[in-house]
Amino acid sequence: MKGIIFTEFIEMVESRFSVEVAEQVIEAANLPSGGSYTSLGTYSHHEILKLVIKLSSISGANPADMQVVFGEYLFTRFHEVHPEFFDGMEGSFEFLGKVQGYIHMEVQKLYPEANPPKLVCKRIDDNHMELFYQSHRPFAPLALGLIKGCAIHFGENLTIHYEPLPGTGDGTEARFHLTLEG
Repeated sequence: MKGIIFTEFIEMVESRFSVEVAEQVIEAANLPSGGSYTSLGTYSHHEILKLVIKLSSISGANPADMQVVFGEYLFTRFHEVHPEFFDGMEGSFEFLGKVQGYIHMEVQKLYPEANPPKLVCKRIDDNHMELFYQSHRPFAPLALGLIKGCAIHFGENLTIHYEPLPGTGDGTEARFHLTLEG
């Protein structure tokens, strides 16, 4: 997993909690990397899971809820770092529909060893979309946060029904039913 995810997570912890909490989380996680990350490095996704679990134990939040919060934060940062991906986008459905065929392809150009999740969007009508998430990593709650962050970015009232798929239970596959309200 690319280091930018790790550096952004640490920055989120520092900004939402404190530098001291970030240091405490890194130390308590007892990570193979020692918690020293660079945005261009590559690290095991198990390390980010350990960091989320340690932050959850310190903050009292559920680990899945912490992934959602991180996803919302990450979407905001994504917009700040890559505003070109948002050019001409008029709403969440349009943006989400281009993630797999455009954004993930661009990510793989920048980071050839990257292995982003697979997202399949099915537009039902103007106000309804179904998004299928599949990954070898258990980050469906992170995807939920990214979707929420997307709706916030576009100023939309989006109802999201999150459905972990039967048999996976580990966050590697999920279906999201999205409804634009208003």
